[in-house]
Amino acid sequence: MKNDRVNIDGYGDNLTINNIKIGDLSPEDHENIEKKHGGNNYSPLENVVVSHVKDSSTLICRKPGLTNIEKYVESELLDGLCCYSAVNQGQLNQTIVDAVIHHLSEEKLPTVPRSIRHKYMSAFLLAVSSFTKMDRVVPKVAGVESWELTFKLCRRWGYDIKKIPQDKAIIVGATGNFHGRSVSAVSMSDDPDARKSFGPFVPGIELVPFNNIDALEELFDKKGEYIAAYSVEPIQGEAGVIVPDDHYWPAVSKLCKKHNILLAFDEVQTGYGRTGKNFAHQLYDVKPDLMGCGKAAGGGILPISFVAGRDDVIGTLTPGSEGSTFGGYPLASVVGIYAIKALVEENLADNALVKGRQLMDGLNEIKNDFPDKIKEVRGKGLLTAFEMFDEPYLDGHHISVALLNQGIYAKETHHTTIRLAPALTINETQVNNLLNGVRTVVKEL
Repeated sequence: MKNDRVNIDGYGDNLTINNIKIGDLSPEDHENIEKKHGGNNYSPLENVVVSHVKDSSTLICRKPGLTNIEKYVESELLDGLCCYSAVNQGQLNQTIVDAVIHHLSEEKLPTVPRSIRHKYMSAFLLAVSSFTKMDRVVPKVAGVESWELTFKLCRRWGYDIKKIPQDKAIIVGATGNFHGRSVSAVSMSDDPDARKSFGPFVPGIELVPFNNIDALEELFDKKGEYIAAYSVEPIQGEAGVIVPDDHYWPAVSKLCKKHNILLAFDEVQTGYGRTGKNFAHQLYDVKPDLMGCGKAAGGGILPISFVAGRDDVIGTLTPGSEGSTFGGYPLASVVGIYAIKALVEENLADNALVKGRQLMDGLNEIKNDFPDKIKEVRGKGLLTAFEMFDEPYLDGHHISVALLNQGIYAKETHHTTIRLAPALTINETQVNNLLNGVRTVVKEL
């Protein structure tokens, strides 16, 4: 009889799967395994594999060896992407790590289902409702799950509270949006790559141009009685860090109140200090009715997300209408609590404001020195980007690879834009190193 057993042994570089030792693999070996056994739904940077972290902002990576004898060489990478803002508190934040170790070794309560209460859920709800200044909180896992729940809640509130005729509710989104890869999320997307061959799509969705209050008002005036919510990112991250005009969100908030339409923010990428405030909506002095958060809600240790919002909106949920096996389980609750503690006590939003200003000023200096190459610099806090002119020699992927050779990890979006969103723990010297690398790459293009 054939032996179908999977043989797993060792840890770290000694981890061995069916006699293949991970520490012996070259970057090319890793790439080949992923292409053969993975889904090929990502296009990672070539010839580089992250091995471990050195500090809160520095990755140790493996690149192809310089001789036929060595399979790889290790070098440092300044992390300019921060796992798309999932590691705002910095890699292996000590406050969060200590909490995890204590919880597993001393408290000894990793997982129980939501069908029985555990004491850490109360602590999580108290911490998050206080941090967000919201009435109620529902824990989830992945960032897209938080947006999915806001979508469902907006519809239910529309039917149960606003009294929209059944199956007639409209959720309005913005062009250029990114809320994830679920069917509902790609139904709202206008990105052809995200939508191709995944239809039919969820009905009841309409899009308006982002940062265009006139278009939104026209749609609200025309269909407001059927519109349950405007579901939108306060700053569009995946689109290339698209920052709206200062007056846009106050005007939107006023318009939503006028038409009794919910304002539902997706703060998965913009929340947790990233923009220089705990949440991006605070930059504009508005408060959403619902807010989805994720990424840094787990401090880079666990995937944690949640929806926070008004009592009358989240209060429409009933037993059986929503659930999550791992949403708010004990270990996640502890991580979520200490992710907030680290952010607040280390003043990371303030650091994002100061270091973000340093980074933006530096990027604008580079733009001024190379006006024929850099089209625009955008950002708030440490959510920043620089967009190149749309020329073949200014291709974003080429720039990402060139930055890699300068010891900087960044990744292009939409071909011409490079996002820079380092950990909120980044220091002045590291920002200068980041800017020096960008300047060198742009100069040599």
